[in-house]
Amino acid sequence: MDAISTIIRMARLEAAIDLRCLLAGSHVLDNPPCAHGRVPFHVLLEGRCVAEVGDRTVDLRAGDVLILPRAGRHRMRVVADGPPAPAEIYSADSMDIFRSVSTPVVDLFCGHYEFRPGAGELLFTGLPDIVHASFGLAAGSPLFLLGQLMRNEATIDGPGAGALLASLCDALLALVLRGDGNGSPASVKLVAPWTAVADAGLRAVVDAVVNEPDKQWTIAGLARVAGVSRATLTRHFSAATGMGVADFLTQTRMTIAADLLTTTGRTLDDIAASVGYRSPSAFGKAFRTVTGSTPSRLRKDAADQLSG
Repeated sequence: MDAISTIIRMARLEAAIDLRCLLAGSHVLDNPPCAHGRVPFHVLLEGRCVAEVGDRTVDLRAGDVLILPRAGRHRMRVVADGPPAPAEIYSADSMDIFRSVSTPVVDLFCGHYEFRPGAGELLFTGLPDIVHASFGLAAGSPLFLLGQLMRNEATIDGPGAGALLASLCDALLALVLRGDGNGSPASVKLVAPWTAVADAGLRAVVDAVVNEPDKQWTIAGLARVAGVSRATLTRHFSAATGMGVADFLTQTRMTIAADLLTTTGRTLDDIAASVGYRSPSAFGKAFRTVTGSTPSRLRKDAADQLSG
């Protein structure tokens, strides 16, 4: 299985669309901070918006997706001619709808991913603060059909619509983690997710670490996988992902370990060996550094949350 599919499977996320905005005229949508364990996202299928995230702004056009792994309060400004047209919020079975009485110029889906202690939390911890992918909505765009399905299910809002939309949100995350192939937009200085590296040699490194976390990897060994020198790998990997090779190796191993801790009854010694640590104490130290918790505590927290 490829690295992105493996990581998403381990994350075991729950996704939902919270609000669909069908708006005319200029509007400002104030989004409060998400509770811990929730990551907001926005999908723009028509019109134009500007996201204000802290002191940064991101220009969004139709076919753009925005995921905010560590978002506090943020605003979505609808860019349109004229003052805000009167709009009302009403509740459908699968989501709330915020709709203007006049013909909308913006179609914006707002939702969230929810994770429990474990691999899902580490997945989002390893992503940039702002993840922005621009797919467009031309017939060849991977978001074209997905967007149509989202619109259809939201409009029909029939039996099973919530489950179908949740599955579409999972597919959306896979698209974003894979990347739009365009790199970071010129309007903002954003780092692409490590999952979206375009270079074939760097992709080989990512796949090797995810698929063989127990191997005694060194930077020199990973450079051989990439077919470049150690110095070149170090420079290119950092430029492409915003993180060092060693940090990526540790982060990935701890993500896999967190999945094993929360979904299996395997011993800590066995899990340590499964992610390349011959010494359980060295594994425990690395785990605490990455997660701020011990392996035993994470296992207990995950079990408590499930039983609660």
